[in-house]
Amino acid sequence: MTLSTLILGIAIAALILTALMYFTTDRIKNILLSYLQNFVGALFIFSGWVKAIDPLGTAYKMEQYFAEFESTFSHTWFSFIAPVFPWLTNYVTAFSVIMIVFEIVLGVMLLIGAMRKLTSWAFLILVLFFTFLTGFTFLTGYVPEGVNFFQFGQWGPYVETNMKVTDCGCFGDFLKLEPRVSFLKDVFLLIPGILFVITWKHEHQLFSNTGRNVITLATIALTTLYCFSNFSWDLPHTDFRPFRETVNIAEQKNLEEEAAGNVKIEAYEMTNKASGEVVKLPFDQYMKEFKKYPKEEWELKQIKSEPEIVATKLSEFEVSDVAGNEVTEEILTEPGYSFMVVAYRLYGEEGKTTRVVNDSIFVNDSIPSADTMIVLKRFDRIETRQESISSYSWDTGYSKKWTDIINPILKEGAEKGMKVYAITAYSDSERILDFQKSIGAEYPIYLADDILLKTIIRSNPGLVLMKDGTIIKKWHYKKLPTFSTIEQKYMQ
Repeated sequence: MTLSTLILGIAIAALILTALMYFTTDRIKNILLSYLQNFVGALFIFSGWVKAIDPLGTAYKMEQYFAEFESTFSHTWFSFIAPVFPWLTNYVTAFSVIMIVFEIVLGVMLLIGAMRKLTSWAFLILVLFFTFLTGFTFLTGYVPEGVNFFQFGQWGPYVETNMKVTDCGCFGDFLKLEPRVSFLKDVFLLIPGILFVITWKHEHQLFSNTGRNVITLATIALTTLYCFSNFSWDLPHTDFRPFRETVNIAEQKNLEEEAAGNVKIEAYEMTNKASGEVVKLPFDQYMKEFKKYPKEEWELKQIKSEPEIVATKLSEFEVSDVAGNEVTEEILTEPGYSFMVVAYRLYGEEGKTTRVVNDSIFVNDSIPSADTMIVLKRFDRIETRQESISSYSWDTGYSKKWTDIINPILKEGAEKGMKVYAITAYSDSERILDFQKSIGAEYPIYLADDILLKTIIRSNPGLVLMKDGTIIKKWHYKKLPTFSTIEQKYMQ
């Protein structure tokens, strides 16, 4: 689905709803205003709902924003703001749920006309907030590497790869929008936002005041429970991400890489560094005239064809062991069934401790022999010294998820001849081995990018059943069945 088809569908639904209200009730005071209420209300309900399916996805997106804001403000006059963002990251999941619930409830309140003045102002403020986020994301495309966002004089031409946050997450993983499109969408929504604030007295109201309050409170309660059910108690009931069940990671990864390799350069766009003049030439013509555009004077940009298959996180599936050896191929070509435990973060604290180390001291003895001198090394004494080493204190509650829930399943699987392993975010090998020892893991723990792991499964830890590189089933650790149930139901 594209944004255009989505907007068209919501526009038609809003038109039908407005027509029903017009012909069956006397609630409409201004038909255009009521249509905007229904259109924007339905849009907010839908965009909130696809995020409510996967609240952790929105939380992870907010983490990216917070990290970028911290980096942006750190080296400016506003550096005192920077420490706020790491603190906010500690509560990012709560913020995610609050934002999602607020968006859905606001959409419902617009539809029924609840608390019209408050709702109108709340809508405008929320759209302004979204416009700031999407605008910032889009404008970072003009900020070259090594240049701070606020160094406006050093901005250059728009380059998509300059952006640290490449998607606003407006519709979760259901629909990915280019930052420019997201920004323009929010700018457009400012129009009804301002209109609502000015004309709120003419907005329609459905049901009685008590009825509207009951609907609003019920929406808050039910939406909050729905959000928590999709990450705290279980996995999202609908998976919009590329690592869905039935997907063969190896095959799809190869297809995406092949499509990327078949992309062709269709044209070149040159920007004069001094005058800003832009020249765009087809590939063949540029190859004939490239000497007219020396790199010292012109900024060169390739315009490529779109790949037949759009690249996803599947293309970035790369895994290594603690020694740095690549094991991706080994995992994806493993025959038969295998268990993959995914944990994007291992919870614990690192400290320093000292230990006493004994060093043996040797001395050389010279013994004359004929015309030569024989040198012998002789033990002399033992000296002690103190050495600082890393120590780890693992979160007890988190460790129990492994020892009490994950390990028993993996042990039974290994006894049946299955390959079992875990993957966590890149970290020091010493730290990984210490965690492995602390939970009594007899299986290897591999390493991968944390964002990749967050995309695979919304549980930490989470269990993935695979067969010949294909994802068969995924489980939240709180919903993990017994091995016998897994074997009977999914391994036939």
